[in-house]
Amino acid sequence: MGSSPALAESSMMDTLQVHGFLSQAYIVTDNNNFFGSSSDGNGSWGYTELGVNASIRPSEHLLVAAQVLSRRAGEGDDGSLRLDYGVLDWQMVNQRNRTIGAQFGRFKNPFGFYNQTRDVAFTRPSILLPQSIYFDRTRSLALAADGVSVYYEERLDNGVLRTQFGAGQAQVDDDVAYAVGLEDLPGGFEPDTSAIGQIRYEHDGGRVVVALSAASVHADYDSPGQTPGDGKLAFQPWILSAQYNAEYWSLTAEYALRDVELRGFNAFPDQHNKGESWYVQYTRRFMDDWQWMIRYDSLVNNRDDRDGSKYEASGRGPAYSQFADDVTLGLQWQPHPNLMLSGEYHNVDGTGWLPSEDNPDPNETSKRWDMWLLQMSLRF
Repeated sequence: MGSSPALAESSMMDTLQVHGFLSQAYIVTDNNNFFGSSSDGNGSWGYTELGVNASIRPSEHLLVAAQVLSRRAGEGDDGSLRLDYGVLDWQMVNQRNRTIGAQFGRFKNPFGFYNQTRDVAFTRPSILLPQSIYFDRTRSLALAADGVSVYYEERLDNGVLRTQFGAGQAQVDDDVAYAVGLEDLPGGFEPDTSAIGQIRYEHDGGRVVVALSAASVHADYDSPGQTPGDGKLAFQPWILSAQYNAEYWSLTAEYALRDVELRGFNAFPDQHNKGESWYVQYTRRFMDDWQWMIRYDSLVNNRDDRDGSKYEASGRGPAYSQFADDVTLGLQWQPHPNLMLSGEYHNVDGTGWLPSEDNPDPNETSKRWDMWLLQMSLRF
């Protein structure tokens, strides 16, 4: 005898889960602006994250999940609601040692260790992720894609091997035009077919984690006139990630090579830069609900012009806009599972990841600058 429709619907509704989060930060800088007018003496409250997600399982092998996000980040993000992800997740194989499935819709990109959960403060080791890898100034390129993603998980005797590969159209917002200096010209970027993949291995229950991520992201620039003319953007990063987790501390490092190419424009010759990024981070847990962190984070936009001198000589902007070295100290306290209070300090040399929208004239920025952040985060 089969189950009645009412019983089947009741069983499906039992799988419904709804969660959410809210984070509000206060930012002060001595020079330059980050997520608002942070250097005017009053600081900035312009960094807010609000999200609600839900999932339901209509059948044993099918999961429907989505998240709506509102993010306010200075002049670069006004807090408008957007679909962060929305997928139909179909598990074709779900065995004791093996899982194979596919996601259809808007899926989060498997990019490094933190990209898929980067907007949830409780999953981050600090208020800001390492900006050399997880750019906030061009975050739309890395966040998500509309298409299909397939994943495979193999549970071994003393570890887990995970792979995920996706193809579709990346999200290309106005932040990309600002980052490449086209924000004042007529036209805009439209996404083209892109691909991303990650291979990840977790050994001994996650004591050792290593991953390799790669992507090939493409966008077309549509211009109504001859200036700058139609063109193309190609972004190809490779990221090697490694982490060691002990009982009370973790050591994390990630290294990235980034190929960025602009070609076909009338207003300027083709450009091709190979950037380099890396960070080393140590976190220490103590007194059950406290954690402190120290990190060194380094970014170079062009390996052939590490100090930016060639860039400055070409008249395109200050040399220090082409790199950034950041020493970060952070502290987190979680007095309740649903409440976290965080604070951190950044000492930065260079403006390579400074948001262009908050600093429209790069010649008015400072090479060396300090930043303090405080954040309260809630979840349910």
